[in-house]
Amino acid sequence: MLVGPTAAGKSSLAAGLVRRYAADGRRAEVVNADSMLVYRGMDIGTAKPTKTERAEIRHHMIDLLDVSETATVAEFQQLARRAIEDCRTRSAIPIVVGGSALYVRAIVDDFEFPGTDPAVRARLEQDLETQGAARMHERLSDADPVAATQILPGNARRVIRALEVIELTGRSFSAALPEHQYRLPDVVQIGIAVDRPTLDARIAERVHAMWAAGFVEEVRRLAAAGLRESLTASRALGYRQVLRYLDGEISETQAREQTIIGTRKFARRQESWFRKDGRITWLPYHHADLASAAYELAGPTGTGPAPGAVAAAARMED
Repeated sequence: MLVGPTAAGKSSLAAGLVRRYAADGRRAEVVNADSMLVYRGMDIGTAKPTKTERAEIRHHMIDLLDVSETATVAEFQQLARRAIEDCRTRSAIPIVVGGSALYVRAIVDDFEFPGTDPAVRARLEQDLETQGAARMHERLSDADPVAATQILPGNARRVIRALEVIELTGRSFSAALPEHQYRLPDVVQIGIAVDRPTLDARIAERVHAMWAAGFVEEVRRLAAAGLRESLTASRALGYRQVLRYLDGEISETQAREQTIIGTRKFARRQESWFRKDGRITWLPYHHADLASAAYELAGPTGTGPAPGAVAAAARMED
């Protein structure tokens, strides 16, 4: 499993690792653990692997839904675990790639989701319509301050889910999260460590490249296809800013700058989430041969490091 903040280079490392296994005569495939890559048409803003890249390397969990649909973490968990099992039954090494600690943990950890109640959910969604996302996040802060610090105010879907769990269980949402305990066998987690100035610069470069590649037109097309109807897709970084621009609320320049600022904040949260997981071995992004270093940690079968690899990796990290 490859983890780390946005723009750390996870997709590039995954491709390099697949090629490294291929050089040893072993098949490896990529399993996406990014919630936004499941949406068809959300290509530029998610840095989705291109058709050429996907023709060379098989990717799972990409382009599964229309943007008007909403996927839950529980559904994502089941689909991703099936993809991993499919890889293993075909003797292919699954390389899970993701930047969300929630989705990553949902896939590999002993992670069970509390039930849901359509009536409670409908009432909370109505409250969202009338009170707004900021007020709903304030309600979560009052009920569960720990959960509120872990969920972005703009992530209305997760805020509603947390409030629903609190109401149904009588417990805090943060208390429902499990300990760090793997459910899937032979998990090896590798993180890419990037210093903050470098990561900030990479994020700005990525956002400017998105605009140059036609990101605004992509969002315009998706808006016509029902993007606003999904509580998930419409809240994605970049997409919600461009939707505000298309609605005349902000300028295009403001949309681009807000995307950069929002992505940088999200990247800091990502790193904070992952750093709390002591099972991750971190590699510096500037390693001379990052794919080979990751290969040494994952081992020739993807189930564990070669002798001494963890200690060597620890010496390499900044």
